[in-house]
Amino acid sequence: ASPGPTMEPGPPAIREGWFRETCSLWPGQAMSLQVDELLHHQRSRYQEILVFRSKTYGNVLVLDGVIQCTERDEFSYQEMIANLPLCSHPSPRKVSEGVSRLRVRGPPLFKVSLPDLYNPEGKETLTSSLSPVWISVTAFALSLGGGRGSSFRGPREAPVLGKRAAPSPDGPHVLTSPHHPSPGECQWLHLDLIKEMRQFCKSLFPVVEYAYCTIPTYPSGQIGFMLCSKTPSTNFREPVQQLTQEQVEKMSLKYYNSDIHRAAFVLPEFARKVSAGRPALPCALRSPRV
Repeated sequence: ASPGPTMEPGPPAIREGWFRETCSLWPGQAMSLQVDELLHHQRSRYQEILVFRSKTYGNVLVLDGVIQCTERDEFSYQEMIANLPLCSHPSPRKVSEGVSRLRVRGPPLFKVSLPDLYNPEGKETLTSSLSPVWISVTAFALSLGGGRGSSFRGPREAPVLGKRAAPSPDGPHVLTSPHHPSPGECQWLHLDLIKEMRQFCKSLFPVVEYAYCTIPTYPSGQIGFMLCSKTPSTNFREPVQQLTQEQVEKMSLKYYNSDIHRAAFVLPEFARKVSAGRPALPCALRSPRV
């Protein structure tokens, strides 16, 4: 039998009261957060799981040394990766992974599924240490699997959304299947990858668009989204489902609204040129957050 998860005396990424995220995939820079309390540290079959209470960002989840979410800024990524595609779809029916927290508050969906982290221990860690982030999950009948996100596949009737994740044990990948849009990395670090990913998506989908949002704990404070549609008439830049201010407040949204939706597709000039086919500025390799 394979050995179970083991608790470790202390994470090497925390020194003198500070967590420090460094990676060869974004060389020459680091992200540091001051630690108030270590809440959980464990090595499972697939990954190292770390949760700590920070000085200014609330509870923080780290997988394999890479920040996955914090209570302070997770809403920007979650709201955008949920609502950019779903508000561009006339009748969404299925949504998966972390973004389910947002859409259970909004228009009805037929099915919401939440594949677990790469190990069953992840579910307990998230629900106990990051309850404000995952509080809505416990109120709905979600499908909580015990496998890797890349193994969650099947017929898709609506955009199926991803989550911030540590490197997969299966190795890096851009798309887990031909019908799975991927988060689009960072314009400041990964322009070559973004260009390559956009070209690949265009070989599979008639409509491909790139958008982005700001999020302080992602490398360089920004993450993008590659939106793909099999319907040629799709216009991601103009939301089909436009939210009124009353709806925004009812859904307790803190980042997304219909104006932000439109603005997310307006790229800085250096990124727009690369998107149009010009050479990219020098940049690092692909980030391990998928």
